[in-house]
Amino acid sequence: MLTLGTSNSHEVENIMDIELESHHESDHAIHAAMNALADGLPALGIVAAVLGIIHTMGSITEPPEILGHLIGAALVGTFSGILFSYGFVGPMAASMGATMNEEASYFTCIKAGIIAHMQGYAPQVSIEFSRKTIPAHLRPSFKDLEDSLQNVGKAE
Repeated sequence: MLTLGTSNSHEVENIMDIELESHHESDHAIHAAMNALADGLPALGIVAAVLGIIHTMGSITEPPEILGHLIGAALVGTFSGILFSYGFVGPMAASMGATMNEEASYFTCIKAGIIAHMQGYAPQVSIEFSRKTIPAHLRPSFKDLEDSLQNVGKAE
């Protein structure tokens, strides 16, 4: 948009906000679906166990060795639902959510720098505006950033 001659920073910021919101909504829909799957898997395991017990009840006249195997098979359903929920799908959903939040921070940082630049701030100030949007645990100190910028383009 900048290359097309747009010079009103407020209009560009509004468009960026709308685009970022649209991007985040689609990401969060995927994350919500994974969370719903993780939440539902233990219940599916319980259903499998109940069906296994119903099957076992149909064989109630069998000797204990056979009943033991049937009951064990029924409990595998519960175990599987819990294992897949808490061992695989839940952690994947949490990881996806964290990745999406980090990506959102990255885009917010870029947006802050572009808007500051469009509003006429000096490059160093625009960079500082961007730096302030970085989460505290990832944010470089002002001095570290300044040192890095001083070394940009220098041959090693």
